[in-house]
Amino acid sequence: MSAAQGILSRRPVPKGRGGAVQSVRDSLVVAQRNLIRMIRIPEVVIFGLIQPIMFVVLFSYVFGGSIAVGGSTDPDIYRQFLMAGIFAQTVTFATAGAGAGIADDMHKGLIDRFRSLPMARGAVLTGRTLADLVQTALTLVVLAVVAVIVGWRIHNGIWRALAGFALLLLLGYAFSWIGALIGLSVRTPEAATSGGLIWLFPLTFISNAFVPSDNMPVVLRNIAEWNPFSATVQAARQLFGNFPEGYPVPAAWPMQHPVWASLIWSVVIIVGFRSLAVRKYRSATA
Repeated sequence: MSAAQGILSRRPVPKGRGGAVQSVRDSLVVAQRNLIRMIRIPEVVIFGLIQPIMFVVLFSYVFGGSIAVGGSTDPDIYRQFLMAGIFAQTVTFATAGAGAGIADDMHKGLIDRFRSLPMARGAVLTGRTLADLVQTALTLVVLAVVAVIVGWRIHNGIWRALAGFALLLLLGYAFSWIGALIGLSVRTPEAATSGGLIWLFPLTFISNAFVPSDNMPVVLRNIAEWNPFSATVQAARQLFGNFPEGYPVPAAWPMQHPVWASLIWSVVIIVGFRSLAVRKYRSATA
């Protein structure tokens, strides 16, 4: 090795200039990069839309009339009850895609290229999760249109409905940080996808998303009522006005105060898993 090569190999990795403004700017640049990539690969967005649309149609017409909600098996009542759960499932299942995307960037060495730039270290992950949030928001818009077509309606006004969608997106953003941590912890995108789905299935099905929790065994009912996913579903139903008349609200605190419970859960998940993901990112690229 020549002297010049030795000097270059010992050159320190450029560090970000620091500061909140620089971190926000770098995060937006990375988010823009990921959004452009999504536009150039439209099949990713299209396939991401097909699955939730299938859930809407299948659950609405296959289970409608078979599941009692508020003492009624009316398919229309179940359809109103169901949609908040489908919306929540859609935003949380995007977690697997977020983890796979980060694992893919790690596998291809893109993260190492970002590391060589003078940018905020957490910006790579923040930008990725923000881009995923935009994609999730677009998916929710399309899904809401499909829901209206099959008979779903909001009954508490547009502002409360927008607040309900905001809580859903906040939960999706919080869970994307779990996906980021998983993506940084595995070696391949395939492993990130599998790891991102394994824990999502029990989380979403042991909840009040598709059936009322009062019909569950005691242990599962307690889990469902304190599940952060259930809190957001309950909050969305409340804000959309989708509870049928006479629907018994469980006595658990998150079910009695779902909006506050949803906010608290989402903020705690973001703070906790963002810290873990950024720490993992720094150690993985050290």
